[in-house]
Amino acid sequence: MTAPARAPWSLHVELADSAAQREQGLMGRSSLPADTGMLFRYTNPQPPEAGFWMPHVPFPLDIAFLDADGEVKAIRTMPPCPNPERAPCPTYPAGVPFHAALEVNAGALAKHGVRPGRSRVGTCPGAAKGNRD
Repeated sequence: MTAPARAPWSLHVELADSAAQREQGLMGRSSLPADTGMLFRYTNPQPPEAGFWMPHVPFPLDIAFLDADGEVKAIRTMPPCPNPERAPCPTYPAGVPFHAALEVNAGALAKHGVRPGRSRVGTCPGAAKGNRD
């Protein structure tokens, strides 16, 4: 990932290309190592009202919503859902159309200077091919 006036940030990501992988996401994990994340890729553009939620993810995350060229279009911070068994978890909509979304530990995007309209994923997620839904 690159940001203006900064060295590229090397990030190891797990890919979530299938519907089942995207549904599972990072649920059930107790933490996420530094400089790692999960990249959710879609074949078709997702609408601005599409979003993510945090059931069974006990640590805060930042999410960057990316266009087909890998440019960061929006960023949200998602706190853990306090009690997913008793109340529905909030959903965090993108607010922009997107082709991919990158989840990392909260604060990591700001630490590395990642900002909407000024940062991009180095290897473009692009319009997904293959068996992605």
